[in-house]
Amino acid sequence: MPPRQTAADFDPEVLKLFDHYVHGRLSRRGFLASAGQYAVGGATAAGLLGALSPSFAAPIVDAADSRVKARFVEYPSPLGNGTARGYLVEPAKAKGKLPLVLVAHENRGLNPHIEDIARRLALDGFIAFAPDALFPLGGYPGDEDKARALFGKLDNNKTRGDFVAAAHLLEKLPEGSGKVGVVGFCYGGGIANYLATELPGLAAAVPFYGAQPAPADAARIKAPLLIHDAGNDERIRAGWPAYEKALKEAGVAYQYFVYPGVEHGFNNDTTPRFDAAAAKLAWQRTVDFLHAKLG
Repeated sequence: MPPRQTAADFDPEVLKLFDHYVHGRLSRRGFLASAGQYAVGGATAAGLLGALSPSFAAPIVDAADSRVKARFVEYPSPLGNGTARGYLVEPAKAKGKLPLVLVAHENRGLNPHIEDIARRLALDGFIAFAPDALFPLGGYPGDEDKARALFGKLDNNKTRGDFVAAAHLLEKLPEGSGKVGVVGFCYGGGIANYLATELPGLAAAVPFYGAQPAPADAARIKAPLLIHDAGNDERIRAGWPAYEKALKEAGVAYQYFVYPGVEHGFNNDTTPRFDAAAAKLAWQRTVDFLHAKLG
């Protein structure tokens, strides 16, 4: 088996093009046309795209792992799409009422990587719930390109309503402690930030490289924040100075970590943008923070 590729194996301009493609700023055709000039040594633009795209072959916690109990749950979302669906995971041998974590996915819906994240949280002693924003459109389609295309068809306000409803569902779970935190990645990092402005009872929020809310909304945040950003992520980091100023003025408790030299998406171990050292550190900080804030 060839060694796993990392971000260092790609021209930085290709990584920027891929980021634009992933976030809908560049079409597939546009990526292929622009990336072609960086395809050398027998590589092709299509090969670059394939190499950068996720591979779900090796989850950290397998779906059949006997240490966790997982099931899909539909729940009412009156301010969202009416009915929503998510992946609920808890430790198989739970004792007592457990802290609760909402997992907000990237802009491809509830794919196998996010399901894996939910299972990891269960092994860390939490009840984890990962909604699928694509449920109103049939759910995650099993293909990242199709998922990305579907994502652009969502009603953003209704989708946000589905995540709010998911947090309320968690609060009321009889096996849970009632204390809810949220962790989100990319698009889901933005959702984590949004929920912090909307839910005064939220106990903790952990956005990974997520878009910041408007600075004016910072005054509504009651939850402590643990914020992870990538050093090479100019797009997301551009919004930080104004947001930090607003957080300080509002007296919001926050911790902010930048991981030098890594790319947006560094925690996602299914792509070459993954950085093992940064992801390990960020994950340990996240688990420790959630335990401290949720009990």
